[in-house]
Amino acid sequence: MIDALRLTTLEERYAHLEKLVTELNEVIYRQQRDLDTLQQQVAQLRDKMGGDPGIVDPSQHERPPHY
Repeated sequence: MIDALRLTTLEERYAHLEKLVTELNEVIYRQQRDLDTLQQQVAQLRDKMGGDPGIVDPSQHERPPHY
């Protein structure tokens, strides 16, 4: 009787841990996806800033001819 109760308790704990691992795996997957997106956006901003010096240093930005 004690062994059956112990086995049931272990099975319940295992089921809870398995669910927790699955949930944590989903969280990590979403965080990695978000991190990849943010890294891509940073790279795009870095390229944009390097292509137009007026964004970083306004003194290098030429005035339009109508001024």
